[in-house]
Amino acid sequence: MILAFTGAGISKDSGIDTFMDHPDVRDKLFREYANVNPQDYRETIQALKRVIDNANPNDAHFALAEYDVEIITMNIDGLHEMAGSKKVLNLHGTLPSEQELPYCDRLYEKPVLYGDSAPNYEKAIYKVSQLSIGDTFLVIGASNHTAIAYQLKQLALMQDAQVIEIQADAKMRVRQTLQLLEKGIDNTTSNL
Repeated sequence: MILAFTGAGISKDSGIDTFMDHPDVRDKLFREYANVNPQDYRETIQALKRVIDNANPNDAHFALAEYDVEIITMNIDGLHEMAGSKKVLNLHGTLPSEQELPYCDRLYEKPVLYGDSAPNYEKAIYKVSQLSIGDTFLVIGASNHTAIAYQLKQLALMQDAQVIEIQADAKMRVRQTLQLLEKGIDNTTSNL
């Protein structure tokens, strides 16, 4: 079994910058900020939505869909679903619809903000806890900068699953890695 865990790095080649590229955006994605500065928060979400609405999946997204890999993602961009993936667990929710934008500062899980509960974290922990020897936890574009990314990777290692990390060039390397895994080429813990 292959279980993928994706972060912002997988969507960089789709034209969506990471929060590391724009820390000012990250600073506005706190529940307290949305409550105190609702108009600025709404404008931030609208700007994110414009960028994401103009993005398309790249080959990394398509490869995961074609190989029918189950995905846990920290992304809110919907590119996995757009590429055709059917089994996607969105840890941080999704973006609000056009109709929800005017009151998005009052919505929860659209997206999950810092300071909100993240109910899908428990589901992700459970999924990773089911991995075992012979399974692969494929970490794509998800650094250890977030606690959940670090926790899931460590849990996969404790389950004796093979952990393969792709932190750069996901558009090229995901398909290559899936092809190698399909052929049965085994690595222990790898950084690609």
